Amino acid sequence: MSFRFLARSARPLSQAVESRVPFSFRAVQQGRAVVAVRNYSATPETGAKENDVAAENAEKAAEGAKDDPTLKELEAKKKEVADVTDKWKRQIAEYRNLQEQTKREVRAAKDFALQSFSRDLLDSIDNLDRALSVVPKEKLDGSNKDLLDLHSGLKMTETILMSTLKKHGLERFDPSAESDKFDPNMHEATFQTPQPDKQDGTVFFCQSKGFTLNGRVIRPAKVGVVRNS
Repeated sequence: MSFRFLARSARPLSQAVESRVPFSFRAVQQGRAVVAVRNYSATPETGAKENDVAAENAEKAAEGAKDDPTLKELEAKKKEVADVTDKWKRQIAEYRNLQEQTKREVRAAKDFALQSFSRDLLDSIDNLDRALSVVPKEKLDGSNKDLLDLHSGLKMTETILMSTLKKHGLERFDPSAESDKFDPNMHEATFQTPQPDKQDGTVFFCQSKGFTLNGRVIRPAKVGVVRNS
């Protein structure tokens, strides 16, 4: 008999504990589980409803903000400030452009104020240059002291005159001195002739030297140009 008692007492401990738990406690646990499952299954629907409500509230708040006179006035002021700022920036840009244009005009007026006066001097300069060029070099060997002194004085006068004119922007150029290529912007071709030892378009003779005033040609050089073809 003691053996059967030991066999019965050897049942698993969990079964023994479960058999001793009151029925009402187990029912409560099962009920809580069912409620938890129901609540979990109902959570997405509740969240969707809450989102719809939040969206409706946001729309109502936006409609209320549109009808708010304070916000309307604030938006109007913002637009007014933007318009005034844009006009102010445009006026500043126009004023700066006017300043730059005025500077260019003043500079141009200053650079070319002597243009008419310079043109009037060109004939005198040409005559002085011709007077120096007509004296042969072999006559300047010192045998005729008076002629040598006269030529030296004219040469010195020309040098000082051209140096003074250069300070004011007037410069003379001779394209035949270095056999420059013909440039229609600076040269005026008076004739063309073949020169076997030179390339086509080369300036080989200068009939009248050219002049520039502050980089602008006021008289092109009259030249002879090579044309072999």
